[in-house]
Amino acid sequence: MSSTSAPGPVGPVVVGTDGSEPARRAVLFALREAQVRGVALRAVRAYGSGRADPSDLGTPSWPRTSGALPTHLHDVVAREVTDSVEELRRQVGEPFVEVEVHCERGRPARVLLDASQDAGLLVVGTRGAGAWGRLALGSTSTEVVHHAHVPVVVPLA
Repeated sequence: MSSTSAPGPVGPVVVGTDGSEPARRAVLFALREAQVRGVALRAVRAYGSGRADPSDLGTPSWPRTSGALPTHLHDVVAREVTDSVEELRRQVGEPFVEVEVHCERGRPARVLLDASQDAGLLVVGTRGAGAWGRLALGSTSTEVVHHAHVPVVVPLA
């Protein structure tokens, strides 16, 4: 008689999003994969890592008189992610998957890796423009691929 253990609970599909076109493709892929797996989607966005101004992340340009981020930036970023994912969720159609939005201040790769600890799959977009950009991963995607403890997908098109 063979002994097989029952599979444990399946974690959510986690996807990184920053409002870019590669991120939108990643969210579309992640939504479809969550449908197939019958699991929730966790949309993750890092902000205010110090590497770029919030305006580089697709958020409105903030007047900066010091190095401090506006206290309501988290709410603005979370609303943008929610709106974008909801638009894409409607595009994918039924059955609708449950969506959790997770926004955190920090380095994008670290925030994604932390948010995917209980995930079944992690999806990230590519970065770059032009023909070479489609062949090379961005720094966040590269770091996530090398350090994730779950399977990672980087949709190219």
